[in-house]
Amino acid sequence: MVQLTAAADDGSKIEFTVSFSEPQAHYADVEMRISNIRKKEIEVSMPVWAPGSYLVREFSKNVEGFTASTNAGAALSSEKVKKNTWKIKTNGNKTVVVNYKVYAYEISVRTSFIDASHAFLSPTGIFMFVKDRLNEPVRVNITPFSNWSKVSTGLEKIEGTKFSYHAPDFDWLYDSPIEVGNQDIFEFDAAGVKHEVAMVGGGNYDKEKLKLDMAKIVEEETLIFRENPNKRYVFIVHHYQNGGGGLEHLNSTVLGAKRTGYTDAATYTNFLSLVAHEYFHLWNVKRLRPIALGPFDYENENYTTDLWIAEGFTAYYDNLIIQRTGAISEIDYLKILQAEINLIANQRGDKVQAVTEASFDAWIKYYRPNENSSNATISYYNKGALLAAMLDLAIIHKTNANKSLDDVLRNTYQEYYKKKGRGFTSKEFKEALEKEYGENLDEFYNKYVNGTAEVDCAKFLAYAGLELVNRANPKMPSLGVRTRKNIISTVIRGGAAWNGGLNVNDEIIAVNGERVEDINDYIKTKAVGENLMIVLNRDGIIQTLNIKLAASTDKSLQIDIMKKQTEQQKAVFKKWMKM
Repeated sequence: MVQLTAAADDGSKIEFTVSFSEPQAHYADVEMRISNIRKKEIEVSMPVWAPGSYLVREFSKNVEGFTASTNAGAALSSEKVKKNTWKIKTNGNKTVVVNYKVYAYEISVRTSFIDASHAFLSPTGIFMFVKDRLNEPVRVNITPFSNWSKVSTGLEKIEGTKFSYHAPDFDWLYDSPIEVGNQDIFEFDAAGVKHEVAMVGGGNYDKEKLKLDMAKIVEEETLIFRENPNKRYVFIVHHYQNGGGGLEHLNSTVLGAKRTGYTDAATYTNFLSLVAHEYFHLWNVKRLRPIALGPFDYENENYTTDLWIAEGFTAYYDNLIIQRTGAISEIDYLKILQAEINLIANQRGDKVQAVTEASFDAWIKYYRPNENSSNATISYYNKGALLAAMLDLAIIHKTNANKSLDDVLRNTYQEYYKKKGRGFTSKEFKEALEKEYGENLDEFYNKYVNGTAEVDCAKFLAYAGLELVNRANPKMPSLGVRTRKNIISTVIRGGAAWNGGLNVNDEIIAVNGERVEDINDYIKTKAVGENLMIVLNRDGIIQTLNIKLAASTDKSLQIDIMKKQTEQQKAVFKKWMKM
């Protein structure tokens, strides 16, 4: 671990101490010591969201027992003036000590969780800030509970201390999750970087295998950008009976994993894809980023139309990277891409919401889906990944296999992060794509990025000697619903149920005088155009609707390798797969 000398920490005038007097009740005790005060009043606030997860989560809802005092312990007057802000009268004191407790019992990669076995501290939900002092250095002291003996974090350790850490400013602090407990820790070196892996909650993992496979991912991703910006990186992996998800940070990440999943091939592959995704964010998002994503406003939404690049491109590369490392074959990768294409093609929201709009509306839609979301929205992850794949193929084809999307990301990383020290605008990223492609991409953007036209995947796949075939049965009848035990969970836009008046939460009791156990199985025995007399329960009232079955419009798209390929198509495929 990189260590700072004590002298390097002398500039910290804001210091936190976190302890755990009642971990079994899921509480952290936080002391915030603020020095060098020159005002009669100061305000301290809790962030409302966690960067990387674009939803206002109102972390201050978990704060209890806020008090303020002098350095000598005398009480100071304080009052809550906003949902996440407290005002303190300093009475001329240059040092103020704030104490509060945080309740932490939400399992996710973006929220804090504390129990008798360990504490995971997601910083934006633990540490308050002084309104005008976000740029100041911070010291964090951790006092582990009872028999807890380890701390894992990307923060730099202060020399001569056991569990004290330094952050150059609050942006760095808020980007450095902390794991406290008895986690199983192992290390590996890759791309000149020391990597710590903190495994929490047990699991049937093979450390030596993970070291090799994770190192391959690190090396392969570093090859794209030709440098790794860290000297040390920390993986915090939380294990559950069933788990998943991840959240990126500047020099660390938090991952969720299935405790017993490491010996199942498919589950293990998914875990490696998650590792590849979050590690790729080390460059894309944390450094190469839309201009709105940093420095952050921690009290309000930070809007951008470019999450389809920030998250979507990363979602494209995660599976591509594990293919490049040999964890999956080229055919396996094509099956993953095929599933992505079908997901987008069969989601009605793709014809309603542009991927740029989906990016902008993440704050109100993506993390708050409802029963109509599939009809009205599209995921900037999935759609962004699909567009990245098509752009990659287009660039490789247009440049006769000399360039790829790798070049775009590497060059924009150098231009905006390294040289200009800022994020890119939407216009600038489009120009970067066009520079490698060799001509403008207005049509692509108008149709697929800012518009809702169906992506012509067949055209782009053909560049690599692949064809896209729809193998759906055009005579397949469809009611146009998704159900759970015959209770409707989704009514699909434009389908028979949509037009006929069926609602979400309707319980289907009988059809054509017959008791029906599974409506979708029942429909398979019918024909397009047949009338169904459906008896349903809607909020305790029995109703009957007549609905005519429509033909299913769902696609079943399959990627096939062309029997005859040109030399250029072979070259594009080889470049794409890095063969």
